[in-house]
Amino acid sequence: MSRILWKGLLVSPAVLAASLVVSSTALAAEQPVEIATTAQADQLQLAGAATEAAKSETAKPETAEPASLASKSTVETIEKESANLYEGFTNDLIAPVAEQAKAPEVAAADLGETKSAVAPANLSPEQPVAEQIPAVAPANLSETQPAVAPANLNAEKAVAQPDQISQFTSPSAQPQAQSNVLEQINQYSAEDSSSEDAAGQVTSVSQLSDVRPTDWAFQALQSLVERYGCIAGYPDGTFRGNRAMTRYEFAAGLNACLDKVSELIQGGSRNLATREDLASVQRLQEEFAAELATLRGRVDVLEARASELEANQFSTTTKLNGEVIFGLTGIAGGEDAEGREADKSTAFGSRVRINFDTSFSGEDLLRTRLQVLNLGSFSTNNTKTAEGELRFNAGPFAEASNTVSLDALLYQFPIGKSTTVILEANAGAADDFTNTVNPYFDGDGGSGALSNFGTRNPIYYLIGGSGIALRHQFGEKLELSLGYMAGNAANPTRGNGLFNGSYGGLAQLTFKPNDNMALGLTYVNSYNFVTGTGSNASNFPVRLGSFGLDSDSNVPVSSNSYGAQASWQLNRRFAIGGWAGYTNQRILSNLATPTGSVQRGDQKIWNWAVTLAFPDLLKEGNVAGILVGMEPRVTSSTNRTLPEDKDTSLHVEGFYQFKLSDNISVTPGLIWLTAPDHNKNNSDLVIGVVRTTFTF
Repeated sequence: MSRILWKGLLVSPAVLAASLVVSSTALAAEQPVEIATTAQADQLQLAGAATEAAKSETAKPETAEPASLASKSTVETIEKESANLYEGFTNDLIAPVAEQAKAPEVAAADLGETKSAVAPANLSPEQPVAEQIPAVAPANLSETQPAVAPANLNAEKAVAQPDQISQFTSPSAQPQAQSNVLEQINQYSAEDSSSEDAAGQVTSVSQLSDVRPTDWAFQALQSLVERYGCIAGYPDGTFRGNRAMTRYEFAAGLNACLDKVSELIQGGSRNLATREDLASVQRLQEEFAAELATLRGRVDVLEARASELEANQFSTTTKLNGEVIFGLTGIAGGEDAEGREADKSTAFGSRVRINFDTSFSGEDLLRTRLQVLNLGSFSTNNTKTAEGELRFNAGPFAEASNTVSLDALLYQFPIGKSTTVILEANAGAADDFTNTVNPYFDGDGGSGALSNFGTRNPIYYLIGGSGIALRHQFGEKLELSLGYMAGNAANPTRGNGLFNGSYGGLAQLTFKPNDNMALGLTYVNSYNFVTGTGSNASNFPVRLGSFGLDSDSNVPVSSNSYGAQASWQLNRRFAIGGWAGYTNQRILSNLATPTGSVQRGDQKIWNWAVTLAFPDLLKEGNVAGILVGMEPRVTSSTNRTLPEDKDTSLHVEGFYQFKLSDNISVTPGLIWLTAPDHNKNNSDLVIGVVRTTFTF
């Protein structure tokens, strides 16, 4: 009898503790309570075990469950299990049953304090349970999952856990379906995962090329990479650990780790995060709640703006861009090619280009360009020579007009990863498919050099019109460019067309050992093309009148040209470059005119230049350039009617391109020609230019 009395006295405090816990779970169904970690689940398990032990003493035989803990455990077993669980947790969530037996009033107080400490202080009663409770506890407490046990419990403690507590678990103790709060923030982090610039996931710290075992944070980084797999590197395989990080970037990285931890928990992995890990994550989540919410807001705003742009955009496949040039020009002094004083009138004109750039696959390009020119050329009206001609006016020996014309029509598309094909339907040029190796100077008139000669090596002008070209990359350092274009490809008459009229063929190897250096070797074969630069003798097929030969017939000529171009940027603020070009031009037939005749023969034509560029001079985005060279000059000729140029004229050009904004720049500059038309009897010419360029 006394033995039964002692058992009753020992079990009664356990029954009292279990009753308090069961009561608290009943209240939890009416008022949301956050279960921070799996320790609360273990608390319920202990309470259920104690309750079952007490019930085995008083319940009828037919109500006892087969797997009842009371039928297999004594009071000492309950005390041992309570002590083991107490050792497994460091925050004293559950008091041992033995302590409850000695002081039941104190145990009840402790349990009440533990319950109140579970919920964070900043938790508002209006918040739904799904938003308050991270998904770290099983969805149904009626079944004990192996993953519920903390990782720091040894095997013996895991065995001591009861196998089943479903028969004594109150329905109110089963929490509502807990939606993971991490799922509220993981969507926006994955929305841009397909971007080409997105960082790449790594599975081993050895994949990060700039991370060394000697780095002070190596172990921490290794743990995040190999244990949780929530660290992403840059596409080039670097981590860039010394770069400053914004709070938004940290929030995005934290979200990736939260998502990984949630995945491990929901998947029932045995390698779950420890209590300390989850507590740290929860603190970080609360600290960066504002940033995470701001990111979601920013994404929503961007989505709204993108939708508005899509609804009001010009085209889903076409982009509109343009360039407008205002040019104020004039000759300060000097004589023209005929020895007369050059007209010093000041001219003001413009060039307008509008490009419609269309892409159908994201890798191809269909360009349609409309152009209007209304600035006359100096070579026609003032200088009588192609030397010093401006790049953005009507062109050598041409008249300006305000007629809108189709200036360029091309389509380029890739073949594989290394080859690009360019189809030129109208007004094609060498710079459409090859590198002219003249950075800071070749802006095609809108930026850089002011003159035709200063823009690029003149032999590039011996090809143009309609045709086909391709570019092929041999790795990252070597490129091959090939192109064929006809000047009158659309004309089906005799002596014209794609193959029977004027044409030009170009082949170039471009070698770039690094980003600051480039070398180009060029060959051009052409028929009935001129460079539009240099002396009248070098352009004689279109300048017969300058030699007193009046004729409506053309003189057929062919040429083989060779060029070498180089550029080297020594540092961020200084670059040096230049080129040399040689053309062997052959007159293919005799031509009789009322005032004379032109005989068959050969001409050797040379040109060269040295360039100096000063990027970011005085202000970032500005460029200053100086060029000294010799425009194309006939150094020898076997034709008595077209003798060689006896003297040498130097072309000296300087400009300073001042960037007012991202879309507006002003470029004042001077062009100085010594001995115009390679004739020292003509006094030097000085041409002043102020160019204003608008881009949009």
